[in-house]
Amino acid sequence: MNKTKRTEIFTRLRAQNPKPTTELNYQSPFELLIAVILSAQATDIGVNKATDKLYAVANTPEAILALGEKDLKEYIKTIGLFNGKAANIIKTCQLLIEQHGSKVPQDRASLEALPGVGRKTANVILNTAFGQPTIAVDTHIFRVSNRTGIAPGKNVVEVEMKLLKFVPEEFMHDAHHWLILLGRYVCKARKPDCQNCIINDLCEYKKKLMNSLLSR
Repeated sequence: MNKTKRTEIFTRLRAQNPKPTTELNYQSPFELLIAVILSAQATDIGVNKATDKLYAVANTPEAILALGEKDLKEYIKTIGLFNGKAANIIKTCQLLIEQHGSKVPQDRASLEALPGVGRKTANVILNTAFGQPTIAVDTHIFRVSNRTGIAPGKNVVEVEMKLLKFVPEEFMHDAHHWLILLGRYVCKARKPDCQNCIINDLCEYKKKLMNSLLSR
C-alpha cells in the first residue's frame, strides 16, 4: 500500500470521527491504567461496569491498597482472570506509591516495570493519558493492519513498527483509536462489514468483494 492510499484512509477516518478516544471510562491517568490492566481478555463494557463501582470508593493507589486484595476482587470478579489482575493491581499500587509518588509514570520503561503492564498497555497509557504518538496493537489493530494492507506484519511488534513508520505524522496520535474502532465495529474478525466500510475502495483485502456480495 502506498502513502497516498494510507493518507486517504486516515483522512476519511478522521472526517468520520474527528476526536476519537478509548471506550474505557476514566477520569485520571491512574484510573485509565487500572482499567487497561483489567481490559486484558475482557470487554470495555464489562470493565466499565466494574470500575464505575470501584472508582466510587477507591480511585487512587492509596485507596485501592487500603481496600485490599480481597475486597478489590469483589469489585472486579465479573472480569476474566480477576484473581491475577487483583494481585497485579495491588503490587502496581505499591510501586506507584514507593517509586513514583503515587503518579503514573510517563515513560515506557517505568510503565512496563509495573505488574500487569506490558507493551500494549504502556502504549495505551502513553497515547491516551499523555498524548504521546504511540500505537498499541491489539487483536483489532493487528487484524485491520494485515487485512487492509495498511501495515502487514507477522506479529504485534512488527505491525506496531510498520504503523509508526507508515502512518502520516498528522494522524499518528489518533490512529490507534481509529483502527481499533474500525476493527471492533466494521472490519470484524468473522464477518467484516465490507459493504458499509468507508475505506472499502482503498482496502486491499482480497475477500472484500465476496463479502460485499454476500451481504446484499
